[in-house]
Amino acid sequence: MNRRRFGLVGMLAAASIALAACSGGTGSTATGGDTSLSDVKSKGEIVFATEGTYKPFSFHEGGAGALTGYDVEVAQAVAGKLGVKATFQETQWDGIFAGLEAKRFDAIANQVTINADRTAKYDFSTPYTVSAGVIVVKDSNDSIKSFADLKGKTTAQSLTSNWYTLATQSGANVQAVEGWAQGVALVQQDRVDAIVNDKLTWLDYNKNTPNSGLKVAATTTDTSQSAIAFRKGSTELVSAVDKALAELAADGTLAALSEKYFGADVSK
Repeated sequence: MNRRRFGLVGMLAAASIALAACSGGTGSTATGGDTSLSDVKSKGEIVFATEGTYKPFSFHEGGAGALTGYDVEVAQAVAGKLGVKATFQETQWDGIFAGLEAKRFDAIANQVTINADRTAKYDFSTPYTVSAGVIVVKDSNDSIKSFADLKGKTTAQSLTSNWYTLATQSGANVQAVEGWAQGVALVQQDRVDAIVNDKLTWLDYNKNTPNSGLKVAATTTDTSQSAIAFRKGSTELVSAVDKALAELAADGTLAALSEKYFGADVSK
């Protein structure tokens, strides 16, 4: 699991864009005024884009049940604070930013990581998820206690992930795998020494597989932050969402949702 993806695809077809624009997403008027919040208030809903296939953040319970997940419940709680309904439009990741620009929805709630490229193009709320990188090893492995200890060891990594880069930079030999599940199996079978991945992935796995025989050996000092993304110029809506998130942090809602899905507070 790694939502730290940076590539964007081309825009939607012109007809779809024109139709979406007419259907009334948030944005600015022809005179440049920010109507993002008033648009949401007048509709009585805020429309969030989310994948619906990204457990535990946005998924259908049992594969075909109601849409749920950490991001979905955070978005619903934010909408409640705004006094409107949360509506979700399930969208594949590769088209999610194009859809935002085309005004098919008001915001994206799908573990969008804040980075320089994205902040140049989009507005972001305050973060509601904070994560780091971790090294996961067998409980019996005491030879790895830091990233420096990966030198000469073998880790299981997807060759297209950021974690592959971190593992190789730390001096590890990498055995290519398709994803987390395959890498974990290799660690458990003593075929590799460790796997480097996102802490959120580990927390989700550990919550659902408490007797895996694995542990976290080390954690990065750097963290990544995920937030709700908006079109540029949505200043009033972002301000209102930030206020809502601050209230949800203060009243314990974000911590409770974190514990529900991860067994730990990942909101700060």
